[in-house]
Amino acid sequence: MGAEFDSSFKRLLWWIFISTRGGEMRIKVMKSLMESPKNAYGLSCSLGVNYRTIEHHMKVLLSNNFVVVQGQGYGKVYFPSPTLINNIKIFQETLAAAGIKWDP
Repeated sequence: MGAEFDSSFKRLLWWIFISTRGGEMRIKVMKSLMESPKNAYGLSCSLGVNYRTIEHHMKVLLSNNFVVVQGQGYGKVYFPSPTLINNIKIFQETLAAAGIKWDP
């Protein structure tokens, strides 16, 4: 990946995880998914938040290619996307620049 991708990806990371409301929850979601793939119910239980809250954040993460989904309906299972996994160092550096420690 080139410098242009890195710059664009960093801006997207900053927007989704740091500068917008809900970024802190999306970081928690990604940490949980890095531990193991989960469905929305599993995420809501493990993070102690409402199912609808998880649904909202999953839509944001899916539309920005930070997660991928397997299956459909209630049993959909979410995984970190290959793009995020392949660029995890950039993700960690971006969070660190904002003073957020990434410790999945």
